[in-house]
Amino acid sequence: MTLEDYLAQDARLYPDKAAVRCGGEVCSYAQLWQRVQQRAAELPQGRIIPFRSSQTIQFLIDYLAIHLAGSVAAPLEKDIPAALFQEIESRLSSGQVPEGTADVLYTTGTTGKSKGVIISHRTIVADAENLIAGQGFSHDLTFVVHGPLNHIGSLSKIYPVILQGATLHILDGLRDADAFFAAFQREGNYATFFVPANIRFLLTFDAARFSSLADRLDFIESGGAPLSHADMQQLCTILPHTRLYNTYASTETGIIATYNYNDGRCLAGCLGHTMPHSRVMITSEGMIACQGDTLMSGYIGDPELTATVLRGDTVYMSDYGTIDAEGMLHIGGRESDVINVGGYKVSPVEVEDVALSIEGVRDCICIAADHPIMGKAVKLLVVMKDGACFDKRHIARYIAARLEPYKVPMLYEQVETVARTYNGKLDRKHYQQG
Repeated sequence: MTLEDYLAQDARLYPDKAAVRCGGEVCSYAQLWQRVQQRAAELPQGRIIPFRSSQTIQFLIDYLAIHLAGSVAAPLEKDIPAALFQEIESRLSSGQVPEGTADVLYTTGTTGKSKGVIISHRTIVADAENLIAGQGFSHDLTFVVHGPLNHIGSLSKIYPVILQGATLHILDGLRDADAFFAAFQREGNYATFFVPANIRFLLTFDAARFSSLADRLDFIESGGAPLSHADMQQLCTILPHTRLYNTYASTETGIIATYNYNDGRCLAGCLGHTMPHSRVMITSEGMIACQGDTLMSGYIGDPELTATVLRGDTVYMSDYGTIDAEGMLHIGGRESDVINVGGYKVSPVEVEDVALSIEGVRDCICIAADHPIMGKAVKLLVVMKDGACFDKRHIARYIAARLEPYKVPMLYEQVETVARTYNGKLDRKHYQQG
């Protein structure tokens, strides 16, 4: 069965149930299926169709209708420049994809060379079944999605919602905090997905209202970047009965592993056990490699790039990892992010994790800086909370008490903000020195 087969089944079994809410609009499963069929009849068959994403019910209809029409969906950034949209549209018009392809998802923003990741219908259902098994999506759940729907982090939540006949509530980002919290006011069970930057924002500026959701939030998933241990611990404190998941996933691999860190242990860097359709191994170089039904089919129009990542039935990632005695995956940072200091390798994520637990630190990023003797040195850029004092010696002593000496930054600088990508990840390339 495809995602659209499950939608048709939902329309038969739960015709009057709310399938999706957005703003003041509510669409039942019967209405959604009818609108998807009508839209599909207007679309060409056997094409790759690029379209701008939006946080609307119409986006959901278009996405599903393209599949139903027998075409391939290629959702792009809603603010993508017209010239780049046309360039991608031209490339896709001559692109070839395997039979059974559902989507081409782009993994970069609006600058640089975009990578179009080919996703099959089989992968979509496997991702859905992984999330249902790993996180307990249920029929009575309302999943609140506020991230961009052209990225796997938020788009993938549509899948288990439809498989289970649950309800999707679409928000346009977190800029309107009142709208976000209002989305949880109806009776029932709720869940949502955050990138770590969103969690830190809410914990910093709206912790009281966040904690007021404790009795409504069934679970929260985070992904896309490492979540600091300090934020993990704070979430466990304010949401004691909520399942809190760190997930290992990417556009190339699909949804692979997840860990509920609100288990009494709150293990930093742990991403849990693999889900039913996925397998993980660690290469001889210490890198994570993934197998299973959730993997991409390749990069469209770029077999050479595909071969650097996908070989046989395995996707080779650029993340260091280990598997513990319980069979749980632990991540050790990205290969490209590691800082080489005098022959020692420093994971900036480990330094940031400690720094974020310092009282008064709002945000930070650890980068490599030129050094006249060492060649490279670890530098920490710190954003302080309002009213907090920036004390380099205090920060250095705090980190030195918790990490090996070679991991303690030599350089410190207070900044107003740290650079992040369009989807909230720390933008380390912004600080790379030529």
